[in-house]
Amino acid sequence: MPATPAWPPKSAPRLFVETQLAADTEVQVEGNQAHYLGKVMRVSPGDAVILCDDITGEWAAEVVDAGKRHVTLVPKQHLRPREEVPDFWLCAALLKKDRFDMVLEKATELGVARIAPVVTRRCVADKLNAERADTIVTEAAEQCARTALPEIAPVVKLEALLRDWPEDRILFFADEEGGESAADAFCYAEGPAALLTGPEGGFDDAEREMIRAHPNASPISLGPRILRGETAAIAGIAVWMAEAGDWLDAE
Repeated sequence: MPATPAWPPKSAPRLFVETQLAADTEVQVEGNQAHYLGKVMRVSPGDAVILCDDITGEWAAEVVDAGKRHVTLVPKQHLRPREEVPDFWLCAALLKKDRFDMVLEKATELGVARIAPVVTRRCVADKLNAERADTIVTEAAEQCARTALPEIAPVVKLEALLRDWPEDRILFFADEEGGESAADAFCYAEGPAALLTGPEGGFDDAEREMIRAHPNASPISLGPRILRGETAAIAGIAVWMAEAGDWLDAE
């Protein structure tokens, strides 16, 4: 007899949904998600889809109806709880749209808990399309099999970010003029933390002085070369995850 195929198959499509999931409770998806399942993935009744709700974790769901405008699924098997996310934030100065899209995508893939867009004096943008940003992080999380979505904070000016900064969270400042080696600083850090990265052209002198004067700020160096804003953000997160984050626990 042929072996029974594994269920759900590894090739099953993945989706985040806004509905809290529970066993044998129908979930209906519409709009772009329904189009993706029905027209792109061509699911039909009996097929499996992996659903995540950012609350209970990851479920294998069975398609029970696949229409042109909606797809109905029923969660059958709880595969994983929502992942434990390191308490690490990225505070990134806004960049040109395509470059900040990359920051959103890669920060999600690397596992940050929160992304806080910041406006500085040299920023070329001062707004972020919230709907577009949500779509980018959701698709990135689906692609890399995350079971949690990063929070996207409202855009704030640098002065407001520093003024309202939590007393218990260290703010690692990626300063192009130098500081403690990022790997060394992260290795010995304890408690909640965040990384602040700058825009094209970097922070101006007044901003740098204001950041360094903050009691929670800790200037760090990301190496001997001047990095683009998106590169600094991605590199800084990667070093954090390796030295203090969940890469340490990876098997």
